Amino acid sequence: MNGLFTFEAAARCGNFSRAAQELNVTPAAVSRMVARLEEHLETTLFVRQPGGVGLTESGRLLFDAIARGFSVIENALREIEDRRIGIQTVSLSVSTGFTTHWMMPRMADFKKEFPAVDLRFQLVMGALAGPVNDVDLGMRFVGGSDERHEAVFIMPEILIPICSPSYRESHGSEATDVKRMPDTTINLSDAQPNWSSLFSPLNEGDAVNSMIFSDYAIVVQAALLGQGVALGWLNVIAHWLRTQALVPAREQLMITGRQCHLVRLRDKPARPIVTQVRDWMIGELNADIVAVDALYPTLGLKSAGRSKSTE
Repeated sequence: MNGLFTFEAAARCGNFSRAAQELNVTPAAVSRMVARLEEHLETTLFVRQPGGVGLTESGRLLFDAIARGFSVIENALREIEDRRIGIQTVSLSVSTGFTTHWMMPRMADFKKEFPAVDLRFQLVMGALAGPVNDVDLGMRFVGGSDERHEAVFIMPEILIPICSPSYRESHGSEATDVKRMPDTTINLSDAQPNWSSLFSPLNEGDAVNSMIFSDYAIVVQAALLGQGVALGWLNVIAHWLRTQALVPAREQLMITGRQCHLVRLRDKPARPIVTQVRDWMIGELNADIVAVDALYPTLGLKSAGRSKSTE
């Protein structure tokens, strides 16, 4: 066990000296312990490099397994503590946009439904990607479940051009009147897919101004403030469409082919509260689709939202 603890610290730190400081031993002791572990396994775990160490293929395999094991232990300890104090925690890896513009407006409803649940957020500013090793649930655009992950379908990736009601009114009397729309677009840098070309000038010589932000939460906020037209990811802006704080700049949508799921690591214990929170989120998002479809039936959201992935 000492060898595994030492190996994990050295692999995570990428340096024997930093691992030694963390473990309160000498770098020589770390080196000896790693050497014993390599001798026991009869394989090399590290590639010694100037200024640090890198993992071999065998080292990466062992490190990933240890990290998953530590994560399971951490979750068990947290659940023991939660049971002792009567509060359960659920951690979510979601975008800043989803947290700001979908989750926060309905926190009162969430607390009413789950009064003893403490939500913790791992926020993703850019593209919605990355591992979900350290959280209970992650919102990701994936094809479905795999060997390591259980993925529950929410909706297809649906994009709708959005703006404030006042902006649409000043740039066209009807949602279908695009004669002057848009003068200004609000873009997300490094967006996947790249949708900046969707708002090209309608006529040669027309000027389109652009604001570009790296955080989608700010993109949506700018649209709410009437600064221009943005493309709305439905899983983020559904609440504002439902309350009509945002409206379709044009009654059209685009389905990219990607699928939005709530993903969990299979190695984590399937706690009932995590399943309950997941099902509540999916239910609320589906209710948003129904409500927005009733407001804008020509969008065809209800049929688009039923386009499930094959798992």
